Amino acid sequence: MPRRPVQYWLMKCEPDVFSYEHLERAPKKTTMWDGVRNYRARNFMRDQMAVGDGVLYYHSNADPPGVAGIAEVASEPYPDPTQFDPKDSHFDPKSSPEEPRWWLVDVRAVQKLERFVSLAELKEHPELSEMGVCQRGNRLSVQPVEAAEWRVVRRLGGLSG
Repeated sequence: MPRRPVQYWLMKCEPDVFSYEHLERAPKKTTMWDGVRNYRARNFMRDQMAVGDGVLYYHSNADPPGVAGIAEVASEPYPDPTQFDPKDSHFDPKSSPEEPRWWLVDVRAVQKLERFVSLAELKEHPELSEMGVCQRGNRLSVQPVEAAEWRVVRRLGGLSG
């Protein structure tokens, strides 16, 4: 069966919670992308992401917010274990191991951008005007990115391709 083309994503994380630098220092430069509690973002991870997909690692609730690095999807989707732990802030009493409500993927650091690309800078480029993160009111923590947008953001960050 032929592999589908690589897809691209933007995944938001608050840098004081888990920055790109934290990801680079994690074991195997990998972490599970847990705690997502938005159905649309969950569906992207559960139904559309595949190992090897590219990720723009975005620092949200930062000053300034923006893209800090490149990562990749490093696992097939699997149930988010935090939903089953009553001590975890992401616990969901309506979810069970037999019928999990929340899914995640593992994410692996690939390369830190040579220069941080702020949201303001993203919005300055007409070719990124349709990008989800540039849309007013779009707060989705996991969102698709077009291949052309991926290339522009990498270039802005000082990387080729």
